[in-house]
This record gives sequence, C-alpha cells and structure tokens, in this order.
Amino acid sequence: MEAAALEAMARVQFHRGPDDQGLWIAGDGRAGLSHRRLSIVDLSEAGHQPMANADGSVQVVFNGEIYNFRELRTWLESRGHRFRSDCDTEVLVYLYETLGDTMVERLDGDFGFAIWDARAERLLLARDRLGVKPLYYAVTEEAIVFASEIKALFESGELGMPGLDEESLYHYLTFLMVPPPRTLFRQVRKLPAATTLVFERRASAREPSVEKYWEPPP
Repeated sequence: MEAAALEAMARVQFHRGPDDQGLWIAGDGRAGLSHRRLSIVDLSEAGHQPMANADGSVQVVFNGEIYNFRELRTWLESRGHRFRSDCDTEVLVYLYETLGDTMVERLDGDFGFAIWDARAERLLLARDRLGVKPLYYAVTEEAIVFASEIKALFESGELGMPGLDEESLYHYLTFLMVPPPRTLFRQVRKLPAATTLVFERRASAREPSVEKYWEPPP
C-alpha cells in the first residue's frame, strides 16, 4: 500500500491519537501500517508506533491498554528479551515472538491491535474479550485493510464507494445494533469481541481465518 493512502487513513483518525503519527512500509511495498498515538503509559518518544521487535521482523500497531503488562514484561525479560521503552505496546511484539497467536490468552486489558510478521508474511488482528476497543476490516481481491474506524477504510482507496448492507439495516432497525461481524456497509466487517483474525499472504485462500479465543463463563 502506498504511503499516501496510509497517511490518509491515519489523518482521518486524528482525534483518536493527537499526540503522534507513525508510518511503516515493508521493503517490498506490499504491507504497511500507520498509527495515531494517544500517549498514556509511556509519554516519551520511545512509545512511537508502529513499534518493532529487535530485528524489525515483527511490527505492531496497538490501541488500548494492557493492565498486566509489567507482569508480562518481567516474564519476557526472564526469557532474554530486552526492552527499549516503558510502554505496554512493546510487550506485544515480544509476547508474539514467544507464544505466537496464543499470546492473546495472556492479555488482561482492553485492546485492538495488529501484528505483521514479516518472516511468515502473516497478519494477526486481535480484539479484547469484551470488545471495548473497535476493530474493522475489509478483504478485497488486492488487499486486506483494517482500522479502528470504518471511515479510515474508505480512505485506503481499496473499497470504492460505500454500499449499504440491507440485511444489516434490518438488524439495526429491529435490535438497534448490527451483530458482528456485519456492519451497515457491504464491504466492511467488524472483528467480534474475543476474536483473532489471521491473514497469510502466501496462503492460496484469500479469506482470513477468524477464531474466538475466549467465551464468557456461564
């Protein structure tokens, strides 16, 4: 994805993070992340996103707060990881390196995040257990795009004109909400709470894998 599109997606979400803006594009230009930052835990420039692991092979953009990040950080440091910041975001990249997709089961917090694994050429999206933080995505013939707000997806240039999903409109008029993964737009899906999405660029199937990682107790 081109830098201009990523910057436009971040710009339309300025209100979500007025403190900083970040941009990362893979060397082959086929993957990119942009971010607007609201500084909460680490107010320094060390908390800039997208944030990478030590060798840059894992990149993350993150919205939310991980309440148990200090406990997780201590555990990761005992396994040899060295941190450059004091923010909860950095915990995500090293937790992914250590546990893979099951990392979400260790997180206590509200979050929506994306991790790009350059070696495996795979994208991981995740949303917190109760769906406090929003996360929307769209899959086209050419790309998968995602953001915290729907309007950012249409800034990507990948979706064309917005189209109404009439079945979702029926649900909204009946229940005053649209059950996930549907939204009022045909092209856009909402990642359900307590769910991960994995998209592998090398895979033959264009549809991502979506799985629940937690269910509330009865």
